[in-house]
Amino acid sequence: MADTRTAPSGTPTNVTQKHTKGGIGESTLRPDGTLKVTGEFAYSSDLWHEDMLWGQTLRAPHAHANITRLDVSEALAVPGVYAVLTYEDLPARRRYGLEFADQPVLCDGRVRFHGEPVALVAADHPETARRAAAKILVEYEVLPPVTDEASATAPGAPVLHPDRDDHHAPHTPHPNIVHRQPVRRGDVAAARARADVIVREEYEVGMQDQAFLGPESGLAVPAEDGGIDLYVSTQWLHVDQKQVAPVLGLPVDKVRLTLSGVGGAFGGREDLSMQAHACLLAQRTGKPVKIVYNRYESFFGHVHRHPAKLTYEHGATSDGKLTHVTARIVLDGGAYASSTPAVVGNAASLGLGPYDVEHVDIEAVGLYTNNPPCGAMRGFGAVQACFAYESQMDRVAAELGMDPVEFRQLNAMEQGTRMPTGQLVDSPAPVAELLRRVKARPLPPERQWDSAGEGADVRALPGGLSNTTHGEGVVRGVGYAVGIKNVGFSEGYDDYSTARVRLAVAGGEAVATVHTAMAEVGQGGVTVHAQIARTELGVTQVTIEPANTRAGNAGSTSASRQTYVTGGAVKHTCEAVREAVFRLGRRKYGSYHPAWAHAELRLEDGKVVTDGGEVLAGLAELLDGEEPIDLELEWRHRPTQPFDRQTGQGDGHVQYSFAAHRAVVEVDTELGLVKVIELAVAQDVGKALNPLSAAGQIQGGTTQGLGLAVMEEIVVDPATAKVRNPSFTDYLIPTILDTPAIPVDMLELADEHAPYGLRGIGEAPTLSPTPAVVSAIRAATGRALRRVPVRPEHITG
Repeated sequence: MADTRTAPSGTPTNVTQKHTKGGIGESTLRPDGTLKVTGEFAYSSDLWHEDMLWGQTLRAPHAHANITRLDVSEALAVPGVYAVLTYEDLPARRRYGLEFADQPVLCDGRVRFHGEPVALVAADHPETARRAAAKILVEYEVLPPVTDEASATAPGAPVLHPDRDDHHAPHTPHPNIVHRQPVRRGDVAAARARADVIVREEYEVGMQDQAFLGPESGLAVPAEDGGIDLYVSTQWLHVDQKQVAPVLGLPVDKVRLTLSGVGGAFGGREDLSMQAHACLLAQRTGKPVKIVYNRYESFFGHVHRHPAKLTYEHGATSDGKLTHVTARIVLDGGAYASSTPAVVGNAASLGLGPYDVEHVDIEAVGLYTNNPPCGAMRGFGAVQACFAYESQMDRVAAELGMDPVEFRQLNAMEQGTRMPTGQLVDSPAPVAELLRRVKARPLPPERQWDSAGEGADVRALPGGLSNTTHGEGVVRGVGYAVGIKNVGFSEGYDDYSTARVRLAVAGGEAVATVHTAMAEVGQGGVTVHAQIARTELGVTQVTIEPANTRAGNAGSTSASRQTYVTGGAVKHTCEAVREAVFRLGRRKYGSYHPAWAHAELRLEDGKVVTDGGEVLAGLAELLDGEEPIDLELEWRHRPTQPFDRQTGQGDGHVQYSFAAHRAVVEVDTELGLVKVIELAVAQDVGKALNPLSAAGQIQGGTTQGLGLAVMEEIVVDPATAKVRNPSFTDYLIPTILDTPAIPVDMLELADEHAPYGLRGIGEAPTLSPTPAVVSAIRAATGRALRRVPVRPEHITG
């Protein structure tokens, strides 16, 4: 029999619940895994309707401009074209947005970023739609772009959103500042006077793309009731529904969304891309409309990671204790707000890192500029801060002559530490232990060379596949870093999820059906939900219904929250179903067997059994002839609070997660080429509900952090704010040849506040790989390297 779990207090029945094969704690395989690796899985770009039209978007070629003329007559005259829409054709609400509606559905006459949608075309063939879009006549008055903090806040700077009206605006000192969040604690001036070493430095993080492989796509189908059915790849069905319905002028219940196959997300599908556009064209033509972006358009069609400029000061005493930390973090949100306010809140509240420091003064601001819009990406504000504060920890340790890992351990937070926001860390915070584990791991063996520089496989060297080196100038370096990330939505947001669970008899066997609106974007939620149902209901067969808006809101698949929150909702609902089974049994059989009323009961292997193992009834027998047990319930984690707008104080986060990395690199110091040999990681996962899936999440996040360290950046021309590299030819991501061995060490220190004691996994491993890799490159080269990604000229110049 598999291992035992004890349900936390406050659940409908306080029992010890065992599970059958495939339950919690096992490495159950993904139900969609085989289809994906064989190419048989249906993604949203594979959707088809017999009489569908194809949608195409015309995008602005400038980053800042006024439209002086817009003529669609030639496009409408193209045979096969059914509709051409501009801003003036929108039937109802003309703006949308995640936190507040500041983004036009189509350009409102003022272009604010390179690639902004200007017009839509629907035609009977994709090539016809493209040709027609090219015939739309648009004349522009090009304006100087706002590209950075100086140009955004200079006297007389153009106000990019003069009509903005939201709750963040009164707290910003300039209309081009989206949001500002300070975090202040203690007396920094007094602490600075006590410091023996003070290190102040500036850092920069480039704009990273989520680089998911499945492009934005979907199919909008008009319904007989006047509504629209949208089949789409997204991260949050209900927030899409909430934004699209007002644009169409329809009630929310007339816009129904169903999740289609998603080819990766990482935050880039939280905002609308083609959703409203496809629905508008379907509404106008009365026909199904499919839109699929090509790769070039995808780079303009979704938000990216905020580029950042960060100024940090760390002080320490001669014995290695940090006295104070100050920071100013400037995040470029681009043309529209998206989730910038929340990213700013994360950067500020987590900007100290996983350290115990009494005196802190941090300020984070998010800007409006004419650069591409930025929003959610894995790590969400904490990635940028982690690169800076971990670089600082290396600098301070060097100034003190201390081992960088021991310096971090000396200052590491632990359970009982207070965050700079004043929040008590009331669950395990094994920062020092994670560092100890990655440091203790044996290093990869050094390469052995003979006197002629031969004896090792040159293909394993930096640039070795191009035969650029035989070991000349190749130096090894080792670097360490650790990071902290919040889990779930924060700052008082009502973060909840809904799950519907049905228990019935099918083919003589008890079968559970789970229905949520959780977006499965590759994180493995559908696997975990089945594992939870097997564990809680003691059944083998579990069916996961497709995610759609007929189920209650499950929130976004982001913030490492779905296993915690929607998994918590599935667990909560299963517990209620289990209690309903016990009530049914007591009603049917209680008079025949007193154990029904007096014994502690559980469901196991399709049976109702007592705590002593006595079988009271088979589930199928008990449910036979009865109505299925069918319940839909909401579940919330403990509440959070908004941060004070002046001090940043408040219990803003529900949970914290931690990961540490050790990077081993080899650098060709003459050519500036880097080969990452190993990226070892240790992470506390609270409880590994599916160990194989958890390890995969950690390795995936680590690889994205590697990409930011040495290759991934959307390059924006500082003079024109135009994107220079919108393709996978010029925007580089790590391939299998770039990805090193990633050994994973998982701790399972339960958080008593979380379902099963779990801790959100997906984002924490994205933070510390970047500073660890850069630290290793510094160790190999002696270069300061204050910007990522590191380019060859940063090493050789």
